[in-house]
Amino acid sequence: MPVKKKSKWVGFDLGGTKMLAAVMDDKFKKKASVKKRTRNSDDGPSDILERIIATIEEVIDGAGLKASDISGLGIGVPGPVDHKKGIVMDTPNLGWKNVPLKRTLEKKFGFPVRVANDVDAGTYGEYIGGAGKKADCLIGAFPGTGLGGGCVVNGKIFQGARFTCMEIGHFPMMPQAPVWGKRQFATLETLTSRLCVSKEAAVEVFRGRAPALDKIAGSDFRRYKSGALAEAAKKDEVIEEIVHDAAAWLGVGLAGFVNVFAPDVIVLGGGMVEAMPKQFRDVVEKTMKRQVMEVYRDSFEVRVAELGDDAAVIGAAGLIMEQEQDDV
Repeated sequence: MPVKKKSKWVGFDLGGTKMLAAVMDDKFKKKASVKKRTRNSDDGPSDILERIIATIEEVIDGAGLKASDISGLGIGVPGPVDHKKGIVMDTPNLGWKNVPLKRTLEKKFGFPVRVANDVDAGTYGEYIGGAGKKADCLIGAFPGTGLGGGCVVNGKIFQGARFTCMEIGHFPMMPQAPVWGKRQFATLETLTSRLCVSKEAAVEVFRGRAPALDKIAGSDFRRYKSGALAEAAKKDEVIEEIVHDAAAWLGVGLAGFVNVFAPDVIVLGGGMVEAMPKQFRDVVEKTMKRQVMEVYRDSFEVRVAELGDDAAVIGAAGLIMEQEQDDV
């Protein structure tokens, strides 16, 4: 399908708690944007889909456009995606399994849709206009509630034959570490995510060793947002140590990916990094330099993501632009 001159595109980031949509032009300049909660407390999987459709309609209307004016939509979603068919395979936090999102949205709106993993979209966004610009091989790592990863090689998002990949959070790590869920071994996510940090921090609050965090957020680890942990780490030595260990484990894991992909840039993003950028970057880089093969030690640079919430929206739009240009 030929790309229209002065085309308009929709980028959409579907998060576990919030969704963000934007209409932008070919240079990624926003014409309109909408941010909403992903769901209400009583919403089920089908309700979320209805909210997505309503949000797309709202942002297109906000730009003063109609669906027929839109050249395409890219949407980043949590979890693995069948990128050939645009099916969301498994997103437990949304209650989705085998959801034909591409087919549903194309039938509703009539324009092309590309469904991507949300961290793939975020990594691609940082490649387009953020900390990963001009990288030949870029790896993105985004620790938050979980841990997601993405990779761009020679300007293309790296994907498997059928499914999206780079699920670095599920990379198996220490056999002797605590196991979550049904996994046989601990994974990189169970050692580095905010949920991991929060659970350990809650234990220290209970022991009376983290008074600053206790004062900020109490003993309920569900209240331990990245900002609260960052603030507490300035005063509670034990919280600083927990955060340091999480960043160090991320460095160990990423060192393995450097040995496999030999990237020139690693971009760190997500809530934990945004709240503690220097601490995370410095610890991750120092650990990686110590762990990688010697030949790779000076071949890469670790950078902090620059685009924040816009990364996945810009990246999703960029991915649908790329798809439509390739089809010309």
